[in-house]
Amino acid sequence: MNASHLHLVEQLSDRKYDAVRRRTYIALDVPDWAAAEALVEEFGSAVDGYKVGLELFYAAGEAAVQRLVDQGKRVFLDLKLHDIPNTVRGGIQSLMRLGVEMVNVHALAGTAALQAALDAASGVEQRPLLIAVTVLTSLSAADLTRMGIPCTPQDLVVSLAQLAMQAGMDGVVASAKEIRLIRSMAPAQFEIVVPGTRPAGAASDDQARSLTPGEAMLEGATRLVLGRAVTRGRDALERLQALGRIWEEMLAAGAAAETERGGIAP
Repeated sequence: MNASHLHLVEQLSDRKYDAVRRRTYIALDVPDWAAAEALVEEFGSAVDGYKVGLELFYAAGEAAVQRLVDQGKRVFLDLKLHDIPNTVRGGIQSLMRLGVEMVNVHALAGTAALQAALDAASGVEQRPLLIAVTVLTSLSAADLTRMGIPCTPQDLVVSLAQLAMQAGMDGVVASAKEIRLIRSMAPAQFEIVVPGTRPAGAASDDQARSLTPGEAMLEGATRLVLGRAVTRGRDALERLQALGRIWEEMLAAGAAAETERGGIAP
């Protein structure tokens, strides 16, 4: 690590960023623990939250999660459990011992599966947040039509968010385009976790329904998952700079929200 890198890590570790730091997960969408560990070392004390998805979990398993937890990192375990209720219950029971901050179940598995997840986590001291996945951010209205689903992504997200609320889930994963719809009908403490945001001018990649990070915060997102918009930088310094720009945008959005509607709950 060169001096510029270390200086930027120190800058981004400042308490000024605490409010947005705790709302952020960096996506470790990499093929093995070595690549994940390299990113974690790059971000150092600046980042305390990471998303572990299917790619890393299949490659490195529980050991990857445990290493992050042992380092004091918050972990969003993004496995999108989607199966019959009994299997979802067993999966959640197995994951409870890992000490993650948040784990998700696909809402399309149905009410019984969501309730099975909640049952499996009941009685666990400091249980993780249980979040329902609604509609993948890569899916458009045309995609749903081809799948035989006769509604827009927004309508399906609303239906699935209502199902998640009725089941007692802690929140949902949704695209930035649906935040306002969900927030209008959800209690204040209901989590809205948003992946796939893109800073202004960045490539959209495979994200069909996206906003900038600041726009997502203004709409009412509670947590953002930051992936390629940060991690595809050419080197460590570029990745840290990208993160810093996003956090500054999020801070500005928080200040604007406080002025306009009394602030976003910390």
